[in-house]
Amino acid sequence: MESKNKSLITKIMLFLSIVGPGIITGSVDNDAGGITAYSTAGATYGYKLLWTLIPCFIVLLVVQEMNARMGIVTKKGLADLIRENFGVKVTFFIFLGLIIADIGNTATEFAGVAGSMQVFNISKYISVPIAAILVWIMVVKGTYKSSEKMFLIFSVFLLSYIISALCAHPDWNQIGQSIIKPSMDMNVSSISMVIGLVGTTIAPWMQFYMQSSVIEKDIKIEQYKYEVCDVLVGCIITVVVAFFIIVACAATLHQKGITINEAKDAAVALKPLAGNLASGIFAFGLLIASIFSATILPLATAFYICEAFGFEAGIDKKMKDAPEFYTLFTAIIIIGVIIILFPGAPLIQISNGTQVINGILLPVVLICMMLMVNNKDIMGEYVSKGIGNIIGWVTIVVLIVLTIMLTALNIPGLSNLIGKL
Repeated sequence: MESKNKSLITKIMLFLSIVGPGIITGSVDNDAGGITAYSTAGATYGYKLLWTLIPCFIVLLVVQEMNARMGIVTKKGLADLIRENFGVKVTFFIFLGLIIADIGNTATEFAGVAGSMQVFNISKYISVPIAAILVWIMVVKGTYKSSEKMFLIFSVFLLSYIISALCAHPDWNQIGQSIIKPSMDMNVSSISMVIGLVGTTIAPWMQFYMQSSVIEKDIKIEQYKYEVCDVLVGCIITVVVAFFIIVACAATLHQKGITINEAKDAAVALKPLAGNLASGIFAFGLLIASIFSATILPLATAFYICEAFGFEAGIDKKMKDAPEFYTLFTAIIIIGVIIILFPGAPLIQISNGTQVINGILLPVVLICMMLMVNNKDIMGEYVSKGIGNIIGWVTIVVLIVLTIMLTALNIPGLSNLIGKL
């Protein structure tokens, strides 16, 4: 018995030493753009789209596991592998779309900071610059270990959305029915919303960050099974938080017919419907998520661009050793802040647009991943097998079909035909 207890303690300690990349990547997925997408889905469609979180969870788990495995086996980032196996031209066009989306996403994160603090009557001209400076200092002056600890603390705070949802007194019978009997309207707004939900739950940039963080943490193949547990916990956190955000808005805003354009609107609207506690917690969760993601997104973008083109990258490197990495990181933050502080900036269009771009780009990134993770020259004995491959390819096909449908629905005449199917 004593030896079994020691073995269990040893395994727990090993897991705790590995924990980080999976949980952080999963948690940061619930950023300001994600919260906006989930809030809008709940307010507009009620509990109707909750079922989409189940396939999202399965796909997210499979994709993140592949990322972790590729990083551990090859010791190369996803961007580096794409450049080596598909050439500079393909890499350039993929990254052009990703950079546009990531700059838009970063701006959305700072919009989340501004919106959450406006709930507490603090101007964006004060909150956004302070948040940007804190983010910059945390990365530039910190180390990977210190940053990782801070990110894990942020991850825990995101679970506050559970409290906000419970304060709204949701109808659990309707929730169960929505999950058991999935349905979806065949129109532009509904399909666009589903693509946006998929795009924010399984964002392309996450795959690059996940693989880079596994490498930076120097996880060995002997520790692979513990990293899979880390990925599993991260995916559960992602979907649980998303679920309760949708539930909170469905139980209140949708019931009262209140429409919203951004996550801040949800926090404000919750106050008279679910009380000050629900509203305050929702705004607090938005603030934490926004600062968290405003750190990770520019970081991930700088990582994969530097990896793709052979520049030094990493939080543990000094600014003089990785000037391109820190210049990119700083530039993306500055651009994001300028967009938010610019009067009359179309923030809603930027947020929604970047989520849809994510959904459209995701199949391209996944195709590259699937081809590489099944290449024995790259992965050796650790190539993908069985159900993982099936889920991966089915996901790609479904995303492509949804994207084609969204395009077709915007063509006169075709929308009526598809709506009758």
